[in-house]
Amino acid sequence: MEVNGPAQRTYYNSVYRHGVDDKRRVQIPAMWRPAASGVEFTLILWPQSNAGPCLRALPPQEMAELMRDIDAMPNGDPKKTVLKRVIGGASTQVVVDKGGRICIPEDMARGADIRSDAVLVGLLDRFEIWNPERFDRVQAADAVLAQEAFKLME
Repeated sequence: MEVNGPAQRTYYNSVYRHGVDDKRRVQIPAMWRPAASGVEFTLILWPQSNAGPCLRALPPQEMAELMRDIDAMPNGDPKKTVLKRVIGGASTQVVVDKGGRICIPEDMARGADIRSDAVLVGLLDRFEIWNPERFDRVQAADAVLAQEAFKLME
């Protein structure tokens, strides 16, 4: 997300643990909040973890990039339609309110098992919202793969 002109960009880094209120609102870290009001994050129920689904939050430019990637797939590839259907059906737009919170829709909170607490994890260009127990399991699995992953950067 661009902030204060095209040269600056919001990076979603660090790990935050926040409470979730009775209306399923969770605080977004101040450094992650859009500078402009009315900016929407796309929340997607993301199934790609052995620990269980989480919510992936995409800022507008990352959602546009995801759409470009899907649109670039050949029209004859049935996976293209499946991705559009699954991501389209499992996503929604949310806006950061004046209190710096987003409201997680009930079905998404249930699908990601988000209850009274949530862990927000920066992925540099986007962030995820996890059930704390699930995130502990993911973090342990990540520790095992991290050494190999960092070799890709050499």
